[in-house]
Amino acid sequence: MTVLKYPLATEKAIAQISRSNLITYIADFRATKTEIKKEFEAVFGVKVESVRSINMPTNTKKVFIKLAKGFKATDVASKLKLV
Repeated sequence: MTVLKYPLATEKAIAQISRSNLITYIADFRATKTEIKKEFEAVFGVKVESVRSINMPTNTKKVFIKLAKGFKATDVASKLKLV
């Protein structure tokens, strides 16, 4: 099962990339924070400091992934073609 679905590309989410070193993703509703963290680290080769999530009414989960010091969210965003 793939936990991460797609990155969120709203104006606010793009601003958070450079301001807070934060990537916003839409994930599977049943995914746990540890599953999200493991998959994100495996796919992008970065360390994750914290994961915060919000359950959405559309049976998805909005996930805020903060990268650890030494890793830049702008690098991940450029791989995703967000920036």
